[in-house]
Order: sequence, then structure tokens, then C-alpha cells
Amino acid sequence: MLVISGCEMLPIESVGDETPAVEALDLTTCHAEVPTFAESSCMLTDWIAFGLASQRGDRQWRDAMLARLEGHAPEQRLGRAVALSWGSEAQWDQASELYKADLSLAPVELQPLLRYWLNELEGRRALDDRAGRHHGEVARLRQENKELADKLDAMTAIEQNINLRQQAE
Repeated sequence: MLVISGCEMLPIESVGDETPAVEALDLTTCHAEVPTFAESSCMLTDWIAFGLASQRGDRQWRDAMLARLEGHAPEQRLGRAVALSWGSEAQWDQASELYKADLSLAPVELQPLLRYWLNELEGRRALDDRAGRHHGEVARLRQENKELADKLDAMTAIEQNINLRQQAE
């Protein structure tokens, strides 16, 4: 009967509390609106949340945040870099400069995240630059194509004129 019924008939043994306790991180205290370098269990979480908010934020949010991050402290400058990273292409240059200038001043725990964001920004800048060059090249080729078409039309008109003269003779 035990074989036919499967595992449901097997007695359940209680293992007890032999599993190691995992300390729960209370994230309800995290998510400061403006992250800092203050050593805490929330520092990395707050910076990640700020990065996501910067990515999702609109221009109005970004402008308000940039005003709050005025100052010369490295954490303010890096906060501005994060916010500027998701602004217009013109702001990307500023963000890159701020990242490069102050990344080494960030706490060691944040440096990999900030370096990742800098690399991602540099990748977007490179793609934008390449796209700009391609658009310029496409525009140049279109112009060249138009000039060649005009020359072909002129040569066709000359050929037709020559053919008409030969027929008239």
C-alpha cells in the first residue's frame, strides 16, 4: 500500500531548527531621497534607489534634485552625476566629468556601482557619437546622390539634344 500511495503516506520528520538564521535587513528605513556616504546598511540600497529614480525621473524631478545637490562635497557631486546621467545628451559630458573626478572619493562599497554607471554612461555617449557620425555620413551620401542624379539628368538632356540634331540633319 505504501508503494502505491507514493510519498504522501511517508511520515514527515521534523528537521528542527537546524537551518541557520538569516538576519533580515529592515529596508523600511532605507530609501533616503538624497543618498549620502554615511556608513549604514542602507547606503548601497539608497544609491541604487536614487539611480533608478534618476532614470525614471522627468526633467522637473531632475532639476529639483540638481538644486538639492548643489555643493562641492564628493557625495553631492556624484549625486549630480547620477542625475545628469539621465538628462539630455548635453548633460552627459558634465556627468562623465563629475564621475571621473570624484569616483575615487566614494566609499569602497559604492565604487563598483558608480564605476558601472560611469561605464554605462560612456557607452551611451559613444553610441550617440557614432549615431551622429552615421547621420552625418548618410546626409553627405544623400547630397552626393542628389548631385549625381542632377548630373545624370543634365547628361541625358545633352544626349537627347545631340540625337535631335542628328535626326534633323
